[in-house]
Amino acid sequence: MVASVFLNVNGRRHEVVASPATPLLNILRNDLGLNGPKFGCGLGACGACTVLLDGQAARSCSVRLDTAARCANIVTLEGLSADGKDPVQLAFVKAQAAQCGYCLNGMVMTLRAFLDAVPNPDEHGLREALKYNFCRCGTHMEILCAAKIAAGLKPETGLT
Repeated sequence: MVASVFLNVNGRRHEVVASPATPLLNILRNDLGLNGPKFGCGLGACGACTVLLDGQAARSCSVRLDTAARCANIVTLEGLSADGKDPVQLAFVKAQAAQCGYCLNGMVMTLRAFLDAVPNPDEHGLREALKYNFCRCGTHMEILCAAKIAAGLKPETGLT
């Protein structure tokens, strides 16, 4: 069964014709051309496909199109900042927290949702917020440094 639904993605309304069971990730990447969310595991376990659904971090590979259509606002990495100056994104650049970059979408989007909900976390809170996002390259320390910078905490590395 195919249906026509409307999605509000990054502040723009899109009509999508697809099966209601289609994963949101497929719609974002294949139909809307948004490449921030990545296909990692397809099970919602790694976090590479994370987007914000009404401000909450969600694994788009596990969210059905019919569920996403009930959200008022879907935000992908491309929609975080019109001017490219989202503090979380800037912190990841400053901390040089990328190796291959595949996990960064999930790290940034998860951290953005967490900091919106908890504006003054401690390091333990940051670690807890990111613990289900996987980085296979081993840039965990740089990612934690970026999270601290974004949260206004002082990283141990000498970056300020």
